[in-house]
Amino acid sequence: MSAEAVAPLKRALPAVAAHTVEAITSGVPAYARAFSGDLGPKIETAVRAALATFLNLVSRPTGAAESPLAPALEAAYALGRGEARNGRSLDALLAAYRLGARVAWRELAAISVRTGQDSEALAHFAELVFAYIDELSAASVAGHADELATSGRARRRHLERLAQALLAGEPAQVVTAAAERAEWLPPRTLTAVLVREPAAGAVLDLLDARTLLVAEAGPEEMSVLLVADAHGSSRAHLMRLLAGRGAVVGPALPWLRVRDSLERAVRTSRFAASTGRAPIDTEDHLVTLVLTADPQALADLRAKALARSPPSGSR
Repeated sequence: MSAEAVAPLKRALPAVAAHTVEAITSGVPAYARAFSGDLGPKIETAVRAALATFLNLVSRPTGAAESPLAPALEAAYALGRGEARNGRSLDALLAAYRLGARVAWRELAAISVRTGQDSEALAHFAELVFAYIDELSAASVAGHADELATSGRARRRHLERLAQALLAGEPAQVVTAAAERAEWLPPRTLTAVLVREPAAGAVLDLLDARTLLVAEAGPEEMSVLLVADAHGSSRAHLMRLLAGRGAVVGPALPWLRVRDSLERAVRTSRFAASTGRAPIDTEDHLVTLVLTADPQALADLRAKALARSPPSGSR
């Protein structure tokens, strides 16, 4: 568009931006509070800047090397990341883009008609408006996806470190700090479960969302599940989920003592064999666990008992 055609549009920018914000406020409820609060003037300024960028874009000379679009795309990308950081989907933001585009186009088109623009110019202008909104939307989608991926990777790392701290028997204050960094709400109990992949991954989604998975942390490179709040009646449900998966289930213990649960599961796995579909429950092997608690001491006791016994036929 020519500079003469764009000039009246630029003069009307403050009013168009205000009308656009008003329409978004009433049409997208998720943003009503943000617009009415302290962020309102900042958002209106951002809308005005986006419209100004668009008008600069359509009025630049053909073949111009520099494009004013980059700052607008960076801002849209940042908006997408911000929505992800605040735990929101993109539904409201994309709805705001669509509604804002319709309102801005209606206002700008009316001004263009009043200044004598023909239908061909208006049609081309409409294409540019909605292509611009599509680019802004795509930038926000990319920002949202990148933030989710980044925050997801960071949280997975924090959860892995938390699980490692638990299994290493780190001091309570260290483990608690790791839980806070991972945004992980400690359960009452944790139950250590030895299970092979892919069974561990398959059953993980069926368990409490706070359950932690540590790959290849058990004997013979078995994975370890630290299952949240599987005590009481919930233990029977856990056993049903693990049926046919060759699992060994430790006791439910206070969450900071889950290392003891793992040690008992590991010890039980050394002498107990799975029978049928049922997982191995360490609670069924407590007597054997007690008797084998110190195998060297048991061997020494046996040797002493044999040494004191009179030889056969020595009367």
